[in-house]
Amino acid sequence: MKNYHFSQTITTFHGRSAPEEGTIVGYATIIDTLELPVPIPQVITLISNKNRNYNQVGWIVLPSRYLPEATLYKQLVFALKYEGINLLVFKYLFKTIDAELVKQLIKIEPTGQYSRRIWFLYEWLMGELLDVPDIKAKKYEPLVDEKQQFAVNGIPSSRHRIINNLPGTPDFCPLISKTPKLLKFIDVDLSKGLLIKSFHKDILQRASAFLLLKDSKASFNIEGENPGSNRALRWGKAIAQAGQKQLSIAELERLQQIVIESKRFTKLGIRKQAGFVGEHDRVTGEPIPDHISAKWQDLKQLLQGLLSTYNHLESSKFNSVLSAAVIAFGFVFIHPFVDGNGRIHRYLIHHILTKASFYPQGVVFPTSASILNHIEDYRKVLESYSHQILDFLEWETTADNNVEVLNDTIDYYKYYDATLQAEFMCESVLDTIENIIPEEIGYLRRYDDFKKYLDDNFEMPDKLVATLVRFLNQDDGRLSNRAKKQIFKELSNAEIEQIESYFRQIFLPINKLPHHFL
Repeated sequence: MKNYHFSQTITTFHGRSAPEEGTIVGYATIIDTLELPVPIPQVITLISNKNRNYNQVGWIVLPSRYLPEATLYKQLVFALKYEGINLLVFKYLFKTIDAELVKQLIKIEPTGQYSRRIWFLYEWLMGELLDVPDIKAKKYEPLVDEKQQFAVNGIPSSRHRIINNLPGTPDFCPLISKTPKLLKFIDVDLSKGLLIKSFHKDILQRASAFLLLKDSKASFNIEGENPGSNRALRWGKAIAQAGQKQLSIAELERLQQIVIESKRFTKLGIRKQAGFVGEHDRVTGEPIPDHISAKWQDLKQLLQGLLSTYNHLESSKFNSVLSAAVIAFGFVFIHPFVDGNGRIHRYLIHHILTKASFYPQGVVFPTSASILNHIEDYRKVLESYSHQILDFLEWETTADNNVEVLNDTIDYYKYYDATLQAEFMCESVLDTIENIIPEEIGYLRRYDDFKKYLDDNFEMPDKLVATLVRFLNQDDGRLSNRAKKQIFKELSNAEIEQIESYFRQIFLPINKLPHHFL
């Protein structure tokens, strides 16, 4: 077996300043030593020279008793034991070392649980069996340690005496670490805490129309577009049908046809060309990518893998918010269409939460509105992985100033770490539950109160009420002289003052009416 030197004392590592001097262990040192073309993990483990034990952002610091031997096998055991499973590292490791070396690693502790995990992962990821006899009469061990990462119930593999509880398939399997933030969200059980269940059905149904339009417009605005009412309404109708149709490649293509208003300049359907997200140099026109999409030749396999994994998660009763994060962000990283990916990515969130009965039937859950309110955080979450893999994508500029990817990249889109995306998804859902929906319903109740006041005192028709509210909202609860003289000339100055006072009493201590109410 080839000897690798894994121990190194550092103060900085791949551009990151270490919290103190120590030795890098686990996945980070495996990637560095073997020069694997994969991102360094978001969290690096450091063995402290001062025998300290603490965590801080991006680092786990452990005392010297945790220091593993400087061999590949012991570093892999350490990684599996303390850092969880990193499928991308294992896939590129198995591409780098040959099957004979993997067999030698397994033989070090042939019946040990970590040897069996390495063995199972090789056959699962590479799609080929090693010349190793089945394990006999050994206790089954879960592949994913559920203290570290989210998993499904799992299927026993009698060959390895391993329970495969990976939340995915070999063609698509992002993993999510159990961070304190995520555990806090999951413990709350967001679906059971839905405040909207306490609202009367009638007001929910009325509010749903506003929530639908709000979410549709927000989804376009996130893309920097300002759609006309017809286009927003058309996409809103698609959102309202989320969860009713089975997800398939054909269904994704149907959704793209709804999103794209003009087919004149956009080729619809799965891409048959390269793609990227970013800018072009003003002078040369050359691409400046922020994200490079999956190669078009890989799209069918990736999408089929994504859909199979979704079915697997759904049948396994995997947490619906985490499922939405894995599938929706996985889709947008793959970027299978020339245009419309972002809106379909957010549609998938609706679909998955609806199918899981996360919220009451007939109510639109406007996560896009929350995302728009936190657009910078959203961009950071998208870029957190896109920028990481840019360093490993070999590409050149094409004649039409697109990108042509030259190396094999499919695994980067199969096995990403979805932890940050899951945290953002949970935050968006919680914000929607606690703020977006209650605010909309609150505004609707206040609008009804104001309308009743006008009906009782002035018998004002609905259309004129809407006009009055629009004018009052534009100027902090006061009518302009033009409005007084032209549109509301039938009202006396005393009546106008009374109306203005009542409007300010209801709305202005809270906030102005949202624009879509006007």
